[in-house]
Amino acid sequence: MAALFSDISPLRHSRDFRRLYSGQTISAIGSQLTLVAVAYQTFHLTHSTFMVGLLGFVGLIPLLAGALWGGTLADAWDRKRVLTLTQCAMATAVVGLAVNAALDHPEVWVLFVCAAASAGFQGMDWPARRAALPMLVADGDITAAVTLQTTTMGLAMVVGPALGGVLIARLGLTAVYLIDVGTFAVSLVAVVLLPRLLPSGGGTPMGLRSMTEGFRHLKGERLLSATYMIDLNAMIFGMPRAVFPALAVHLYGGGAGVVGLLYAAPGAGALVGSLFTGWTARIRHQGRAIAACVAIWGGTIALFGIVPVLWIGLTLLVLAGAADIISAVFRQNVQQRAVPDHLQGRLSGTFFAVVAGGPRLGDLETGVAAAIGGPEFAVWSGGLACVVGVGVLLWRIPELWADDGGGQPRSEADESAIVTEAMGETVVELGEGEPL
Repeated sequence: MAALFSDISPLRHSRDFRRLYSGQTISAIGSQLTLVAVAYQTFHLTHSTFMVGLLGFVGLIPLLAGALWGGTLADAWDRKRVLTLTQCAMATAVVGLAVNAALDHPEVWVLFVCAAASAGFQGMDWPARRAALPMLVADGDITAAVTLQTTTMGLAMVVGPALGGVLIARLGLTAVYLIDVGTFAVSLVAVVLLPRLLPSGGGTPMGLRSMTEGFRHLKGERLLSATYMIDLNAMIFGMPRAVFPALAVHLYGGGAGVVGLLYAAPGAGALVGSLFTGWTARIRHQGRAIAACVAIWGGTIALFGIVPVLWIGLTLLVLAGAADIISAVFRQNVQQRAVPDHLQGRLSGTFFAVVAGGPRLGDLETGVAAAIGGPEFAVWSGGLACVVGVGVLLWRIPELWADDGGGQPRSEADESAIVTEAMGETVVELGEGEPL
């Protein structure tokens, strides 16, 4: 398997892609800074892990609406126009956070309003960005372009949170938010310099009919539905990020810097794990492999909840992130087998809603569990619940265990495409930053 950084041909061949890639790389790091800053500020103001969890949950409905509506919008409007509007809108939400942080007495409700607005605009941004990519590069460069974008976002998911913790401690929350606003400005300039990106045929009318067709297909594919449900199980019960600020302060005796490390560790595991997934092409029973990876994720998170040593906790989070990316590779394999080409776009919106919505439901579950039994209880109980959920899904949906459609020969390009799409899924799940 080729290294994910090996092919930079799209950057050489396409000036427009080079502009978009450079602007979005900078913006992705800025979005990760804000991710850490919002969670840290919420905990600092409320001293409540429940409120940190609720912060992620309030963005669920806007995110779902944005993703589903954004898919039809991207097929109806000039995609450059959509991207321009989403960059401006997301930057405005962060300006609100910066103004609020500069007040003598910042308001918690502002954090919730701005986070919800940002989630909705992120959902709109994703389909337009994916649809625009083939219009900026040649057919032979598409896989390499996706690889570059996704891997860069993976790096941002590691560097951004770690850097965010340091900057919060040294410069303060207002400065961190303003840095993110500046990165959106860079991204906006890059988008403005793009040519018009009109959909094929001038666009199609927006409506519910095309969405409904995609949902009907998903309902009829039990194996595909099972991969969505097992991912939701992992993210709802096994995603402990809502208690990262509390664990950093009360369990590990640290501050913003430790918060950043906790957020960065799963992303680091996903990034490293993505480089060692060549063996996945030879696995025939991919449903069983998905179940095994999610069980490992849950078990590792459960151990993280009972170990009070920082370096061991970070190691466990890295292992969990690696298990997640391997699971995502198998799930992308199943999606490619189960979804016909004419439905790929519509199910992409559903896909984004699932992988980005699951962690937000997980924020709420973790916050509630922490309010009942404390942060450590929330983590280890959620990890165990995730493992139990795997068993329940294997029992209720036997197609997951019976799947034997994998193990087919793949070209290097096919393998790279699957791994990078899986990395993109993991980025959205773990990072919740601006999707590339």
